[in-house]
Amino acid sequence: MENILQIKNLTKSFGKQEVLKGINLNIQKGEVICIIGPSGSGKSTLLRCLNILEEPDSGQIIFEDNDLTSVDTNLDELRTKIGMVFQNFNLFNNLNVLDNCTLGQIKVLKRNKKEATEIAISFLKKVEMQDFIYKNVNSLSGGQKQRVAISRALAMNPNIMLFDEPTSALDPEMVGDVLNVMRDLAKSGMTMIVVTHEMNFAIEAADKVVFMDEGKILEINKPEIIFNNPQEKRTREFLRRVIDKK
Repeated sequence: MENILQIKNLTKSFGKQEVLKGINLNIQKGEVICIIGPSGSGKSTLLRCLNILEEPDSGQIIFEDNDLTSVDTNLDELRTKIGMVFQNFNLFNNLNVLDNCTLGQIKVLKRNKKEATEIAISFLKKVEMQDFIYKNVNSLSGGQKQRVAISRALAMNPNIMLFDEPTSALDPEMVGDVLNVMRDLAKSGMTMIVVTHEMNFAIEAADKVVFMDEGKILEINKPEIIFNNPQEKRTREFLRRVIDKK
């Protein structure tokens, strides 16, 4: 399988705080990677570096043979191929559902309004939000907002999807709806990198699980090995605490 994304010796600091300490990771086309670890381990910073929402201090991010950290790279063009779903939705609260899902297509991809609308509705149907297309997003529940956010990202026709704790801001009863959408997306063959605290999702959907702690990747393996026979003491300690809480 071909690598769609290569992360090479990536570092990132905020002031004196070193958040990422030499991250190396390869993601193959069609893989689902779940990143787990304690708060403050660098998971979300790593994800935000992958489309240069945070600028790395050093290292390389190679996406489809393009170095995103190079000044010669057309970052805006490549970002259209990297979908991102945020913890807090990041929808435009002054727009309705449909306009949220067409704006980027029209402004960035230069699709006409008719084509953008057809594409948006097709993805809203996939996440069962077609009955809400003219609703203002402020009237939606958290789970509905997140499904709209996923539709908006997919409407841009990305080659990879990044999810940053997509269920952590949701009421517990809404979590299942969003995870079901993500499971279906994983089954469709979309390349996905998911920062999550939903261990069951990682067990069921991930091809590989990455455990991070204190700015480093300590362990990468198949979910059955990470969860049943972790190799690192720190991974075992983390999972024991997380699973005991449940």
